[in-house]
Amino acid sequence: MATSSYSEKDIQVLEGLEAVKKRPGMYIGSTSIRGLHHLVYEVVDNSVDEALAGYCTKIVVTIHPDNSVTVVDNGRGIPVGKHPKMKIPTVEVVMTVLHAGGKFGGNGYKVSGGLHGVGVSVVNALSTQLEVEVKRDNKIYAMDFDHGKTHTKLHQTGTYRGKGTGTTITYWPDPQIFETIEHDFDTLSTRLREIAYLTKGLKIVFTDERPEEPRTEQYCYNGGIVDFVKDINSDKETLFAKPIYFEAQNDDGVVEVAMQWNTTYTETVLPFANNIHTGEGGTHLEGFRHALTKTINDYARSHNLLKEKDSNLSGDDVREGLVAVISVKLHDPQFEGQTKTKLGNTEIRGLVQSAVNQGLAEYFEEHPGPAKAVINKSTLAKRAREAARMARDRSRKTGLEHSTLPGKLADCSLNDPELTELFIVEGDSAGGSAKQARERSFQAILPLRGKILNIERSGMHRALSSDTINALITAVGTNIADDFDINKARYHKIIIMTDADVDGAHIRCLLLTFFYRYMPEMINAGYIYIAQPPLYQLKVGKKKQYIFNDKELRRAVDALPPEVTERKSGKPGYTVSRYKGLGEMDPEELGETTMNPENRTLLRVDIENAMAAEQAVSDLMGSLVEPRREFIQSHAKDVRFLDI
Repeated sequence: MATSSYSEKDIQVLEGLEAVKKRPGMYIGSTSIRGLHHLVYEVVDNSVDEALAGYCTKIVVTIHPDNSVTVVDNGRGIPVGKHPKMKIPTVEVVMTVLHAGGKFGGNGYKVSGGLHGVGVSVVNALSTQLEVEVKRDNKIYAMDFDHGKTHTKLHQTGTYRGKGTGTTITYWPDPQIFETIEHDFDTLSTRLREIAYLTKGLKIVFTDERPEEPRTEQYCYNGGIVDFVKDINSDKETLFAKPIYFEAQNDDGVVEVAMQWNTTYTETVLPFANNIHTGEGGTHLEGFRHALTKTINDYARSHNLLKEKDSNLSGDDVREGLVAVISVKLHDPQFEGQTKTKLGNTEIRGLVQSAVNQGLAEYFEEHPGPAKAVINKSTLAKRAREAARMARDRSRKTGLEHSTLPGKLADCSLNDPELTELFIVEGDSAGGSAKQARERSFQAILPLRGKILNIERSGMHRALSSDTINALITAVGTNIADDFDINKARYHKIIIMTDADVDGAHIRCLLLTFFYRYMPEMINAGYIYIAQPPLYQLKVGKKKQYIFNDKELRRAVDALPPEVTERKSGKPGYTVSRYKGLGEMDPEELGETTMNPENRTLLRVDIENAMAAEQAVSDLMGSLVEPRREFIQSHAKDVRFLDI
């Protein structure tokens, strides 16, 4: 996809940079650690654009001990000549004007990565200092910025021989803007690895200089998304050895698809648009699913693998055990949805459909063994699905389906889902307290008795035979799989409320696995939350203070006056109680600390990294023991509370 031109005239200016410092969340999502990481992605995306255009083969990302970040690439180097409209060096335009870059017109890039396209100028605006060095035309140029404004103008610092070109950017995030400037190595490494999978042949070197012994990882995948699928399936038994791969392109863009089935019951389909994980799906995923179901049914019919009297395999049937990565690159991506990660370009649907129709049909004709294995697995899934449906139909006729749910679910009186919330509570005892503590108009309570089924190790037919799973599905209202409809969600806040111990954490994991596998759209829409009940009660006399973590407890105790902490009797004048379970709090305490919107703390569940989420659910909740053992061994040092 190399293009012939990348010069001053290719940098188009859309608007200024005035509002970034005032409302950073509008441009990077938030000022939390997620927003901090977004700065890294913005700079890296510029380098990836050079790779997509065919000019960059290596990106080096380094976190320094002071949490500054350097990104180096061997692309063409940002143009340094005077911009025809702004009359200042073009590199200065790129660094100081919002939406200025080669991806907004001109011939700089045919496709580009990134989601919002806010550009590196936002990184500059949200940093105390930024330095840029450009190697271009055998000359080395540099300039730097102070809080987004030009500090040292562009000047030449040297020359070099040979063909080497590229850009180096170092920036210091502003601690006055961000809640933290401590980058998380694992989150960044997962995203950078994901980018390397999606950009075939690109080498990314990631170094963290903060530990006593610096940590370096390298990512380069000549197989691209084929290696991505292999990695996801590395701990699973697959139906055939090599993933299926095909690609297609037209004037609207390019699509790559890699796919392989395993023997599990879960579907893992990761759609990307211009290297962004489109967690809410979109037209490319719709095209893929439609073509996949049609192509498999057509092959099964034409090769007599389905009997004439049999109904077609459903989408759920053919996707059971499927791992697939769909990567589209298009000129002008249109993102929409709850979190702006749903692709809306209608033209890409047809391209993906035709690619799958042709590519998968050709593969099946040339590989009848894998084709038969896929259809046999899909047929078994179909039988299990029909058996589960028949069981549900029988329960409806006998009234069993609703024998437990109405008694368990204490619904709220309001019907507007935007105003209502459902607490999923561990245990009947805590459920009883929650029912007494709730605000009945908008808070509903669903108590769970014991641990729910681990659906990662079970097929849908077994899951749907569980009264608890059916109660969850019915209470939420959206149904699941192909029948899922987020518009039927009965609550826009579903809050998991469990004990602060090992069993509570396990139940939380089981519930999150359920939502991730059966209702991922609810997570993407921001409807799933985790309640944060207090861990401690600090009592001085008759005054009570509820505390949520160890750091806060130490701070609260240190703030007590000497007459409380240094009693003549030798005993402090305060007590600290640790809550192990929700049932230890009376309804008033539970309501005041954990359920009242004015006082409570909720954690919203989201998926920042598709690959990391998939790997975590598969490793921790799957049937293989070894991945769990490795996880426990590598994270043992991070354990803070362990109930024995």
